[in-house]
Amino acid sequence: MPGTDIAEAQRIVLGELPDLPHLPELPARGPGADMIGRAGAFLVELPIELYAARWRVAARPGHDLRVARDLLERDLDTMTEQAGEFTGVFKVQVPGPWTLAASLGLPIGGQVLRDPGAARDLAESLADGVRAHVADVRARLPRATVLLQLDEPSLPAVLAGRVPTESGFGTLRSVDESVARAALTGVVEAAGAPVVVHCCAPDVPLGLLCEAGAVGVALDLSLVRDLDALGERLDAGLGLFAGVSGRTSAELAGQVRDLWRKLGFPLKTMAEQVVVTPPCGLPSGARVRTTLTAVREAARRLTDDLE
Repeated sequence: MPGTDIAEAQRIVLGELPDLPHLPELPARGPGADMIGRAGAFLVELPIELYAARWRVAARPGHDLRVARDLLERDLDTMTEQAGEFTGVFKVQVPGPWTLAASLGLPIGGQVLRDPGAARDLAESLADGVRAHVADVRARLPRATVLLQLDEPSLPAVLAGRVPTESGFGTLRSVDESVARAALTGVVEAAGAPVVVHCCAPDVPLGLLCEAGAVGVALDLSLVRDLDALGERLDAGLGLFAGVSGRTSAELAGQVRDLWRKLGFPLKTMAEQVVVTPPCGLPSGARVRTTLTAVREAARRLTDDLE
């Protein structure tokens, strides 16, 4: 979300999305609040630091990591204060192991992704951190059910060997699907909670994510190319967080309804499997509340279709 006021952001989320609120992320606050920097607060015994405006693995914890941890702790305290009595499903999100491996640098240069051993250590450290994070959120929100979102926008590029090297003149070797699956499975199992994987890219490996234990996927519907593959997984019970954009709730609902009809599923199953969401990121200013209101109203329109 845009902005720098976590208390206001959490109030907006709880007010506009009462059926499935989440812990907001506010990267505009600077390094340590961004997706990769925040990951440092989750990693166990694997400190990271800023170097030349990029995050890399560090020899020891330093100022940059303290900032990331302080920001996360402040956010969790605000969540506890405002949502401590919440009784529904509450979502928190962390970067996935392969997006981290493609984004974090090694102390000697180059990304973690280029070193299989370092990538494995990173995934194991993240799994330990996710386990602790979910337990912490459960303790803070004792009446809620925790849903974890893994953000993996880089996963398709990692599997296809399209991640550019640090210099930008080449690409890193592709990661075998079995290796990618093992790392994801480790994080999903460590969470001990339902996991949705968010990937705002084309060619999302739905089969791999299902095999890793994800109960749902969060996609930008405008980037979905293979409807047959999506339909097959939805038919098997996979949940869909459908990212749609438009001016009105009717337009948003129409996009989801049209997809469901193209897939040949009865409309009555939508309410069991689909969550309407914005695509990646949210607009700035007052449009944040307008956007969240629109997706909530779009979901209600779809529910009304079934009555």
